[in-house]
Amino acid sequence: MSPGRWIGRALVVAILLFFALFFAVPIVWLLLAPTKTAGELLLNAPFSAGTFDTLIANWNALVAFQNGIVWTWLGNSVLYSGAALVVTLLVSIPAGYALALTEFRLRRALLMLTLVVMLIPNTALVLPIFLELSAVRLIGNPLAVILPFSFFPFGVYLTYIYFSTSVSRDLLDAARIDGAGELRVFVKIAMPLATPVIALVGFFNLVGNWNNYFLPFVAAPGRKSPIQVGLVELLSNVPLFNPTSSASVTISLPVLALATIVSVAPVLVIFLFSQKFLVSGMTAGGTKE
Repeated sequence: MSPGRWIGRALVVAILLFFALFFAVPIVWLLLAPTKTAGELLLNAPFSAGTFDTLIANWNALVAFQNGIVWTWLGNSVLYSGAALVVTLLVSIPAGYALALTEFRLRRALLMLTLVVMLIPNTALVLPIFLELSAVRLIGNPLAVILPFSFFPFGVYLTYIYFSTSVSRDLLDAARIDGAGELRVFVKIAMPLATPVIALVGFFNLVGNWNNYFLPFVAAPGRKSPIQVGLVELLSNVPLFNPTSSASVTISLPVLALATIVSVAPVLVIFLFSQKFLVSGMTAGGTKE
């Protein structure tokens, strides 16, 4: 190997190692933090491990906060994200199929509108959505979060790209010649072929909805909040971050770190069990048959 190529590979390895450490170090610290007391977290070495008994004590403190409201927050997140996921799949997959493989008036205009809406930041839509929800008196109702969460133009476009590049029109035409209607063609042929992209759209929608903070903060206050909004309430009870807090119950930093892990764990578990479909969905559509 020439010196130039050796230096190039060494540089690539160094950059990759840097970014691996950049992402891995905070995760390792977060996993070790709940095993310590508040004093140990501040005074001991950053990557020193605590004890299992301390972890149990921090867990009990988290569960005892406001009579176990963390379970309510998690339940709300599951309800909002799960219901929105079902609606998203029922709408996005047929919409992407129709845009890719059928001809109708205003098809190109709808596709361009989908692309334009994808470019609008979600935070910019919170105020008009809030005003609309307030006009129909849905603030505080689970539908105030579920319905906006179900609006997923990126999923429509991703499905459109997949059906345009990875599904043969001749195969669908053959089914139509054999007497299959459009609904049967979509359900029996197109849907089984689109399993990878369905998994990918579902995962992206679920992660985005689970981590969404701003809209649930204004549309679902109080005990109807999801876990991401609940984390902010926990943060407001940490004296280090809110010295003016006069709450009778205070949350320590290790308990807050444990709550963060709990909020991430469901999505992480889903990711670990769906890697096969996600990888195939990401690579699908890369070539045109």
